[in-house]
Amino acid sequence: MFESLIGLVAIIALFVIISRQQSRIGLIERELGALRSLVLSGVDVAPPQTKPVEPAANDSKPADAAPATDIAPSSAGEAAEKPLTETEAGEVAPGPWAAGEAAPAGSAPAQPAAAAAKAAQKSDQKPDIETALGTRWAVWVGGIALALGGLFLIRYTIEAGIFGPGVRLSMAAMLGLVLVAVGEFIRRTGFRVPVQGVAGAYIPAILTAAGAFILFGTVYAAHGVYGFIGPALAFTLLGAIGVATIVAALVHGQALAGIGLLGAVVTPMLVAAQAPNPWALFGYLAIVLAATATIARLRDWKLLMAAAFVGTGLWTVLYMTDAPGANLPVILFINAVTLAVLAFVWLGHRGGEAEPARSFDWPSIAPGFFVGLSAMALFVDPAYAAAGDALSGAALIAALVAVALYRPLALALLHAAGLATVLVYLGIIPPTSIASDLASGLSVDGLPAVASDARMLRIGIALGLVFIGTGFWAARRFAASAQIRAASWAAWGVVAPLVILLALWFTFGNLDRDLVYAAVAALLVVVFATGAEWIARGEEPPLQGGAAVSFALGGAAVAGLLMLYMAFGSGWTTMLLGAAAIVPALATRWRAYPVLGWISVGAVVAVLGRVAFDPTIVGAEFLSRTPVFNWLLPGYGVPALAFGFAAWQLARTTNGRPRLAMEAGAALFALLTIAILVRHAMHDGVIDTGAATLAEQAIYTLIALGAGAILVAIDMRSPSSVLRHGSLAAGVVSVAFVLVQHFLALNPLFTDESTGRIPVFNLLFLAYLLPAIAAGGLALYSRDKRPKWYAAMLALVAALLAFVYATLSVRRLFKGEFIGLWSGLGQLETYTYSALWLIIGVALLTAGVWLKSQVLRIASAALISVAVLKVFLFDMSELEGVLRALSFIGLGAVLIGIGLFYQRLLTRAAKSEAG
Repeated sequence: MFESLIGLVAIIALFVIISRQQSRIGLIERELGALRSLVLSGVDVAPPQTKPVEPAANDSKPADAAPATDIAPSSAGEAAEKPLTETEAGEVAPGPWAAGEAAPAGSAPAQPAAAAAKAAQKSDQKPDIETALGTRWAVWVGGIALALGGLFLIRYTIEAGIFGPGVRLSMAAMLGLVLVAVGEFIRRTGFRVPVQGVAGAYIPAILTAAGAFILFGTVYAAHGVYGFIGPALAFTLLGAIGVATIVAALVHGQALAGIGLLGAVVTPMLVAAQAPNPWALFGYLAIVLAATATIARLRDWKLLMAAAFVGTGLWTVLYMTDAPGANLPVILFINAVTLAVLAFVWLGHRGGEAEPARSFDWPSIAPGFFVGLSAMALFVDPAYAAAGDALSGAALIAALVAVALYRPLALALLHAAGLATVLVYLGIIPPTSIASDLASGLSVDGLPAVASDARMLRIGIALGLVFIGTGFWAARRFAASAQIRAASWAAWGVVAPLVILLALWFTFGNLDRDLVYAAVAALLVVVFATGAEWIARGEEPPLQGGAAVSFALGGAAVAGLLMLYMAFGSGWTTMLLGAAAIVPALATRWRAYPVLGWISVGAVVAVLGRVAFDPTIVGAEFLSRTPVFNWLLPGYGVPALAFGFAAWQLARTTNGRPRLAMEAGAALFALLTIAILVRHAMHDGVIDTGAATLAEQAIYTLIALGAGAILVAIDMRSPSSVLRHGSLAAGVVSVAFVLVQHFLALNPLFTDESTGRIPVFNLLFLAYLLPAIAAGGLALYSRDKRPKWYAAMLALVAALLAFVYATLSVRRLFKGEFIGLWSGLGQLETYTYSALWLIIGVALLTAGVWLKSQVLRIASAALISVAVLKVFLFDMSELEGVLRALSFIGLGAVLIGIGLFYQRLLTRAAKSEAG
């Protein structure tokens, strides 16, 4: 059945090819007719400007097969003239094997012929089903059919018993060799692919691939089916076929090299031995890798090179995972060969060619990944860690760094080395030393991985020195020509040593205080800062503070943070960390590096994190109960002062967003300082328990209002968007405090909290009158300095606070210290509220007219309306006798007085307009 299918495919392909030739003949006849009409009409056809066409890059096309469009301008007319003259003479055009024949000269005018050739070329460039079937699919199906046909021939002879096994295998081998020879013969006779887009169907390469496929199957059958040859000979023959196929790709294209590489890599799986020799396996893989790299380098076949690295890496990983007690020298050998092939063969200079400064070699990702994985396994896997192979893993990491330094294009090796180091040393941190849910740490097959011994300490020191030395040297080298490459080296030059230091401190150091590790961190600060300056001097122009310099200075800042945590207690750490924000801000006087301001901002973030972790600064058990003068004052106050000074300094040097962030940090910590001291004083030295009281909340509200006023004042002297938006935020927050806490949640009318025994200076004075005065003052101060809605909002809240203070004060006058709503209302108290609200409404109206505030006038109208409703709806039913009469009399008098007031006001305004 399969043979019938192959025959059917061949018939279809033949039919398509014949149809294609007929279409081409018809096209030539039509073009010939058009050209004859032009010649007979006498039209002067100008010759087209012939442009040299760049050959399209196609890895599947052989090296010596030049594209059909690569024709010199002088011979374009002759090449296009040939089909015209032959068609006129009734001759058949020769095939691709006769490309070297000369065309007769002077058969027809050159200009029409050139135009016809251009039109024919243009029509050939249009992709259609006919071209695909006739030139690509037919060739590929034919190649597959030949390969399968050879295998089916062997199968048929087996089933029919026509020949013995030896004869059958010999016939199959001869068929494979014949296909290879035919492919080589066609190539040597000058085969070309004149149609654009069909170079992937290069017939000599497909015939050679089919022959190689049959030879692979023949050798495997001789070993695995019949046992004619042993594993050693089969291994050798299969490897030789694979390598020969890869070499043949030099003239047949990358696709054939891929087939050969696949066969060579799969060969060890096809040939099994009783006692496999790892040296033979990886020696063979080393030869295949070197041969592939040589071919890929000559043709610049990146995909082939990446596939070779992946194949070798997969075999290495498979050996390390499946072979118990794997041979360490073998692992080191194949990884060393991989790196050597990458450095000296694949990335080797070709004829003094210089490496591009900004390019990146993506095939090097594969060896970086697999070699880095091997290095990690030597650290992590208990079988290797128990044997002390961590030193070999460190050697592989150092080799990755060395190759990346020697071949800058292989930057992926640096990232692989850095990532492997970071993962290994994070794995040695004991889970009990950090806040995590890990119970057993990193493990392999249920066994703990990465032994935390003294050897890891020494290896960590060595690797840290390797990353620092190579990282900063390479960053300086590339600072002027390749900034991304320089930044990568500088980044790993600081990240890897810092992670190693942190892991060693967690594992071997004293987490409370360790001066030895603190001294190492201080040394790293000096080294990183000095290295940053050294890199900056190598920039072009110098001292620009690019990405590499930023990474180095950022590493110095992180090392300084670690130094403080290692050397000092929590209280001193918080203060010194806040004060450290001054250092990079002062450094901007000498160097205008953009990163310096952001390092100061990083100090703000670090202090915020420290305060969020422990608001008591030194721990609740060590915090003194003395008001104000305790650890809270320097713990919050020193960072506030330092951030303010840093903002002031940045405003005079680099300015920009870091300055705004520092201003925000200074304002925030100033507020936090006052608020935390208030809470400490009002909760008897305990700040982390207990709900806020109304008195405490009143102080917070006053602080927010005062901060809003201060920010407005500072912004008027030194304009800043942070100060402007910060003042608005302070006002909005204070209003939210009043509405939620003062009026609802903590209102003594609902909570029945004690208002104090002192008649005037009591809780109501603190919680309502003082905030009313503060809100009114801020509204008045910000009228012309902030948006209208801001001042109107504060004025309205001030009026409400004054109203609530007056109302609650009346209730306190009648009820005493406790004014809970459930204690009832007396008639005199009820009348007093009506009178009080009318008086307050009149007062608000007067203030609104005097201050020309529409908000106050509207508030007075609303209050008087509430009083009117109360008198008519409540007082009429609840009051009796003289109190009811006085309530209505008072209301009427007030309303008439207000009407008279407005009439006088309007009359005066009309007279002023008339005058």
